[in-house]
Amino acid sequence: MIVITAPTGGIGQQVLENVLQGGKPVRVIARDPARLPAHLRDRVEVVLGSHGDAGVLDKAFAGADAVFWLLPPNPRAESLEAAYIDFTRPACEAFRRHGVKRVVGVSALGRGTPMSKSAGYVTASLAMDDLIAATGVNYRALVMPSFMDNLLRQVQSIKTRGVFVSPVSGDLKNPTCASRDIAAAAARLLLDDSWTGQGSLAVLGPEDLSFNEMAQIMSDVLGKPVRFQQITGEAFKARLMGFGTSEAMAQGALDMMLAKNAGLDKAEPRTSEASSPTSFRQWCVEVLKPALAG
Repeated sequence: MIVITAPTGGIGQQVLENVLQGGKPVRVIARDPARLPAHLRDRVEVVLGSHGDAGVLDKAFAGADAVFWLLPPNPRAESLEAAYIDFTRPACEAFRRHGVKRVVGVSALGRGTPMSKSAGYVTASLAMDDLIAATGVNYRALVMPSFMDNLLRQVQSIKTRGVFVSPVSGDLKNPTCASRDIAAAAARLLLDDSWTGQGSLAVLGPEDLSFNEMAQIMSDVLGKPVRFQQITGEAFKARLMGFGTSEAMAQGALDMMLAKNAGLDKAEPRTSEASSPTSFRQWCVEVLKPALAG
């Protein structure tokens, strides 16, 4: 039995679709099963509730061989510890209690770098990995740079003003990855019952690009001028809080971006195993352009 958390989100639903192709029984934890596409809902066992709830986890992890662990977004959390560690602790207890054999989690690049000690969401993600690993379960953390899909949050600005923003320098070349490639890597691990031990797998995309280079690619694909604008950290934080993000979570996001600006995402070499296939141009053609047209 494979258990998938956050199955209605951008990554989780793609993981679910990929895992179902493997022919193994699948169980999902969902607050709102109606958000699952009908063609998927009919093929899985659904446990209703939150994967931060110990009672829900007892139902979901009973007889489970593998678990896909993905934190739900919680922009209004009172602290990073509450959002990452407190939410994950019941799952760690349930991994032990139910003898779960393998866990695949979504985490972040940066372990071992000086920046990782004060990198907001990244620091919290790495602490979450340590908490899971301490249970003794076989664990693979998928460690990622920024997602290409994060640009979808700025679709309206790109569509109406031809601008996207970040506090990261427009000339800094960094890896990025597509959520589809994260989901594919997760599904491969979940369907493979041969691996053991604890470690990580980077999902880096095929190339490093700066935001200015990404703007040029977006302009080419969309057939309209798109430019990148670097904003101050203060403006970035205020922007998030204007959307209802708590002060602690907004500061965590800013600390992460400042660490990325200092080279955090250079923590992993791009090996053949870590290089994922979707280029930024391909993502713009297949995801961003349709999103702008919608």
